Amino acid sequence: MAVRLRLSRIGKKNAPVFRIIAIDSRKMRDGMLIENLGTYNPVTDKYVRFNVERFEEWLKKGALPTDSVKKLYVRFKKHPELAVEQALVEQPTPEQATIEQLADKQTSTEQSSTEQSSTEKVAAAPTPTAKSSPEAPASAPSTTATPK
Repeated sequence: MAVRLRLSRIGKKNAPVFRIIAIDSRKMRDGMLIENLGTYNPVTDKYVRFNVERFEEWLKKGALPTDSVKKLYVRFKKHPELAVEQALVEQPTPEQATIEQLADKQTSTEQSSTEQSSTEKVAAAPTPTAKSSPEAPASAPSTTATPK
């Protein structure tokens, strides 16, 4: 699979905005992308965002940039002040996100189980009655809670 680093147009009519993307060279311009590397607004001539580290990793892997993307990359390296968003917040990888979600679920289930057990203790406490006979009639429901 030959990967290209090229532009994909987004935005409105007469107000173009381009994504800098990694995509299979056989796909169409706005086709299914592999990774979004940044966004460029030619109207204001600013980079909304540009992930240089990921761009360079794709170059090391053998991806070929188009001429326009080469020019944008060289220009960004010379003038990083053109970026609207200077520092990118690191996004967790899908594996990290899954681990964090599992940890959150586990802590929430532990909290809910402790809350349930405390309410069960209160509900399981015997209620005082006037006179309790040692043998309850068979038709009366049992007041003791059985664990499931």
